[in-house]
Amino acid sequence: MSIIKVENLEKRFGDNIILHDVSCEIERGDIVSIIGPSGSGKSTFLRAINFLSPPTAGEVYFDGERVDKKNVNEVRRKMSMVFQNFGLFSHLTALQNLCAGPMKLLGKTKEQAEEKAYELLKTVGLTERANHYPHELSGGQKQRVAIARCLAMEPEVILFDEPTSALDPTMVGEVMAVIRNLSKTGLTLLIVTHEMSFAREVSSRVFYMDEGGIYESGAPEEIFSAPQKPKTQEFIYRIRSFNYDVASVDFDSFELLSGIDAFCFSHAVDGALAKKLRLIAEELVINIVVPKFKKCSLTVSFSDKIGRYEVTVAYPGSIENALDTAEDDLAAMMIRGTATQVEHKYEDEINTLKLSL
Repeated sequence: MSIIKVENLEKRFGDNIILHDVSCEIERGDIVSIIGPSGSGKSTFLRAINFLSPPTAGEVYFDGERVDKKNVNEVRRKMSMVFQNFGLFSHLTALQNLCAGPMKLLGKTKEQAEEKAYELLKTVGLTERANHYPHELSGGQKQRVAIARCLAMEPEVILFDEPTSALDPTMVGEVMAVIRNLSKTGLTLLIVTHEMSFAREVSSRVFYMDEGGIYESGAPEEIFSAPQKPKTQEFIYRIRSFNYDVASVDFDSFELLSGIDAFCFSHAVDGALAKKLRLIAEELVINIVVPKFKKCSLTVSFSDKIGRYEVTVAYPGSIENALDTAEDDLAAMMIRGTATQVEHKYEDEINTLKLSL
């Protein structure tokens, strides 16, 4: 029997329909990553499931029982939620945040609650922060406390609503590591996330949401390597590439390079490879193409066809391979020495250099 069953769910705010006729079943132990463009109803879907934002129409069943206003509090004890903004009680320490729910709702004694809380804080690596208040914790630490607080309620299901969206990139990894460990425990997890490499690694299923519902679903390999529907294909290609247009010689080179770094981080690109991608982009765009051609378009992407990353730079003018005519010979030599393959194409007065790594 499914632990969660959704039938013909609809959610609207006034005349604005966010979700329409959504149906799905979640099996016990499933790890479901929910992806899709902003505004596609991913967070609303989670909030509708546990009635934080009750459905306008349709039914939600938890462990075979229809969820309604009468039993929703009981269901929420078994189906905890981790929010984007942590949701910790600011006036309580980390330890007290973990103990409040079990003492009030599960009938635990203070001693029982604290013993379990210390165990969970150790699990998320925060034993030394037990007596710290939220304002004394980093964003990543707050989110780890929030996850531990959910676990203290002994849930069967945890709903994660973009758990890393409010974090500095340097803190994302620590939270993802905790969720990765949870995925091995048998708990049922539903995770709204923009971390695609993580979703591909840990999920048993992936929901791609668009057009007010679950537009396409399948195993991670199916969704990320061979999506069947047009919007899924477009989304997957877009998230697996970084694009940047340079309009003048005075462009923001720091923005360009930080964008490449963020792309490499979110896709878990190996450190050595990330350094090569950055080097090629920096030398080719900043030191060779822009000084001469004034503008260009850069794309860093992963090619399923060849199984490698590619850096593509397009620039206007007559036919000219910028690497062959570069005034900066050292930069050109570094690029050729780093790339495994270099291709030049000229079409419609646009030169395109494609470098594979």
